[in-house]
Amino acid sequence: MPDCTQMSYDYHTPVMLQETMEGLDIKPDGVYLDLTFGGGGHSRAILARMGEKGRLYGFDQDLDAMAGAPDDKRFTFVRSNFRHIANWVQYYGLEGVDGILADLGVSSHHLDEGERGFSFRFDAPLDMRMNQRARLTAREVVNTYSEEQLTDILRLYGELKDARRLAAAIVKARTEKSIDTTGQLAEVVSPLLGRQREKKDLARVFQALRIEVNGEMKALRQMLQATTKVLKPGGRLVVLTYHSLEDRMVKNMMRSGNLEGKTEQDMYGNILSPLRCIGKMQVPSAEEQAENPRSRSAKMRVGEKVKSEE
Repeated sequence: MPDCTQMSYDYHTPVMLQETMEGLDIKPDGVYLDLTFGGGGHSRAILARMGEKGRLYGFDQDLDAMAGAPDDKRFTFVRSNFRHIANWVQYYGLEGVDGILADLGVSSHHLDEGERGFSFRFDAPLDMRMNQRARLTAREVVNTYSEEQLTDILRLYGELKDARRLAAAIVKARTEKSIDTTGQLAEVVSPLLGRQREKKDLARVFQALRIEVNGEMKALRQMLQATTKVLKPGGRLVVLTYHSLEDRMVKNMMRSGNLEGKTEQDMYGNILSPLRCIGKMQVPSAEEQAENPRSRSAKMRVGEKVKSEE
């Protein structure tokens, strides 16, 4: 069996590694899903804690991630968006799973691969597709969406107060010349960003476009709804979020069993939900935030599938 604890995490530094492993409460012979395989840091840590009979399925729609799949008979790489987990659980004939891990957002690999267009640190084509087979690119969003659509995206997904002004600037600029690269986009919006928060707000602009290009909110909704169907009673759901819209959806699902956060109670006032929260929301330690900048906005929540009464 490979020594998974010694493998390199250079592709992507896993966020809150110890905390996520504790949240999953891994059983040696359990079945687990890593819905955001990425560089495989979390997956390798899960494998290191599993026995011979354990099984792990790593999901990722990015072709780059497949190259880092561990050579381990207990591991299966699934090149798919995590919105389809219920179909894959059925495809592999699994009666249910003991734990699900999802580390949302963009990986450090995506940010460091300049040609993918995820970061304003490089001048590259406006792409931002996590799935290279997908059609919609950031270039199409920037050059064809209406001012109203761009405003909504920047406000909802980027949480930018000046979303309307930024959208108007993009629409005006593209009437003179199409915006084809990350550098051109940064040049258009940077003058409207405050000097003290320029990099943070520019990152939010790119975040908003990435979420739209990859349909991340719809995929997250579908995934969260599917988790209650595929988790075994007592199974754990561990999710790392990076902005308030994601976190609100995850919190609602874990507290009430639905995305709206509407609770139902029995005659004794107990909340009726397929999930229950385990502990409180956690954030990375100060040491981890200093070492791994990506972790600074991370929040971790853990839920457990409610066990049926005997």
